[in-house]
Amino acid sequence: MRKSGPAGGLKLLLTRQKIARRVRAMAGEINKDFRGRPLHVIGILKGSWVFMADLVRHLELDVTVDFLGFASYGAGSVPSGAIRITKDLETSIEGLDVLVVEDILDTGGTFKHLERFLAAPHPRSLKVVELLNKSSRRIEPVRADYIGFEIPCVFVVGYGLDFGQRYRNLPDIHFLRPSPRK
Repeated sequence: MRKSGPAGGLKLLLTRQKIARRVRAMAGEINKDFRGRPLHVIGILKGSWVFMADLVRHLELDVTVDFLGFASYGAGSVPSGAIRITKDLETSIEGLDVLVVEDILDTGGTFKHLERFLAAPHPRSLKVVELLNKSSRRIEPVRADYIGFEIPCVFVVGYGLDFGQRYRNLPDIHFLRPSPRK
């Protein structure tokens, strides 16, 4: 599928089939690690919702869900540096086994803030599953517990990820190609 976009077009990075296989495999690891324990899953909005929906369908655990909104990008493709909460948790996580579902781990700045925010109410355990990892851009020394794919330093869309709120509905993950210089 080829679509035009604001940055010159899209190029396929990960197919829906490859994503589905990896999501099932990560769910298997999580099932093993939390066997016999209830798990509270928190999706970080907005980018993780598609990934989270697919992941929880493969969890063979007693699962409850919530969402937390953090914003650092605004409408562009470069982090603004300001991190704000756009939607808070509806349930206390104190004493719970918590799995945070994130779309992408990039510089680590938002991730570090998220870790501090979620550790404050003292959950029993706090683990993070990331669909995409851009370790080449890491500024903060952070790492998720479960990682789907290592990707190059490109701006990605599809499978819940957006550019200016567009492209979330694409079933595959694409990267935006830069426009040719004139």
